[in-house]
Amino acid sequence: MVTKMNIKQAKEYIKDSVKLYLKKDEEGEYRIPVVRQRPIFLLGAPGIGKTAVMEQIAQELGIAIVSYSMTHHTRQSALGLPFIAHREYEGYSYDVSEYTMSEIIASIYDVMKESGIREGILFLDEINCVSETLAPSMLQFLQYKVFGRHKVPEGWIIVTAGNPPEYNKSVREFDIVTLDRMKILEVEADYAVWKEYAKERDLHTAITNYLDLNKEDFYQVETTVKGKNYITARGWEDLSVMIFLYEEEGLKVEESLIEQYLRNPRVVKEFCAYYDLYQKYKNDYRIEDILAGNAPASAGERARKAGFDERLSLLSMLIDRMQHEIRENIEKLDYINHILNHLKAVKNFAGQGEKSADEVLSMLNTQIAGRQNGMEALQKAGSLSEREKRRQRSVIRFLEDCVKSLRLETTADAEAAFLFLKERYDKEMHSYKQETKETGDKLHYLFAFVEDTFGEGNEMLILLTECTVNRDSARFIALYGSEDYKRHNEEMMISERQDVLMQQIEELDL
Repeated sequence: MVTKMNIKQAKEYIKDSVKLYLKKDEEGEYRIPVVRQRPIFLLGAPGIGKTAVMEQIAQELGIAIVSYSMTHHTRQSALGLPFIAHREYEGYSYDVSEYTMSEIIASIYDVMKESGIREGILFLDEINCVSETLAPSMLQFLQYKVFGRHKVPEGWIIVTAGNPPEYNKSVREFDIVTLDRMKILEVEADYAVWKEYAKERDLHTAITNYLDLNKEDFYQVETTVKGKNYITARGWEDLSVMIFLYEEEGLKVEESLIEQYLRNPRVVKEFCAYYDLYQKYKNDYRIEDILAGNAPASAGERARKAGFDERLSLLSMLIDRMQHEIRENIEKLDYINHILNHLKAVKNFAGQGEKSADEVLSMLNTQIAGRQNGMEALQKAGSLSEREKRRQRSVIRFLEDCVKSLRLETTADAEAAFLFLKERYDKEMHSYKQETKETGDKLHYLFAFVEDTFGEGNEMLILLTECTVNRDSARFIALYGSEDYKRHNEEMMISERQDVLMQQIEELDL
């Protein structure tokens, strides 16, 4: 019996397995010999985020990843092309069949060469849908980690994925011998887990709001008389990207767009209607004005009388806008901390005897090149997250601007060059402090609006919960504090304790 889990649980399990597989002893040998490192088989419906999870694992562990969809491979591309090699055995010459290196194995060596990262994950998707000619070799690969005559390099963990037979007619069942050499994880779609991912990736609030109200529409695959209807997590994410672009261009989001990503006529109509309603809420309530402390009186009055769906939509729009603001603030803090490290290095360099401004410029150029090379290496290894990419680019841009400006200065010595750079850093820090104050004020206005409108009801509980579980919001509050968060959190805890006491008194039947 295979244990079923959601994609988040599967991610943690795979991550732990990869860490254990890569664990070495004092001699530098892998604690679990390669022959005992069972490939992991991730079995789950299409579009639930299997590939995205593998990329996240590589990014978090700082290792490389090479991904292939096996349905695109022939026997030749996977195993290599045959050729005749000339060999001599006991004084006699023979022609022997050999194979060139597999495209897949060669890709691993290319990534190691280009990135300098020696360990990683080889992720093979749709492993149970390979062509008939490739199937026997695929089974051999899963058992012995060999394509043709070429082994997967040591330090590379094999993770595979596939769809259950009910989703794909091309699925082949593995025999017992193969299954006995694999670790099998069966993954199910889970909206609550996907929503965490959606918030991290800043997906469109209209989508998460709609799915909060219609969780059954998150993932569907059904066969009808007209064919297959399906909605996947991938479809929602791709639709989010297009909606943002349509809004930027001032284009109208209509059913003709939505049905390209959601293949279910009912959901297309209902989401399209909700999106129009969402836009109306956004304009009527004036979200930006509420967060700026200028909430129109009509907004609070309307919200108090509104139905559950409308209140939830309003609250989600406010929280998502606030969390977006906080995320940008935290990302800027991380960027500034990286700049500070460069500034400290320049200060130490300038203090080492007589140094010229030209030497500081040379040092900065070396730092820029180092960051660019590091970013390119991670990108080639497939282990560079979007967040890390934004930070690296911001730091590089700052250093490049400093180099350009410093060249225009008449500064001659390193100390003066350092002071010039410090002035640029201080400007960034001053700007950040101003933005932090503005973000803190918006958080206060958000709490004030929710308190004035809904009191200590479920809406306040939702706001407190989101501030607690969201990584960036929790970090922002830990760094800069929030009297509103602290006060309401304490009140909620007192209220909860009172409810427990009342329940206990009732149970005593006094």
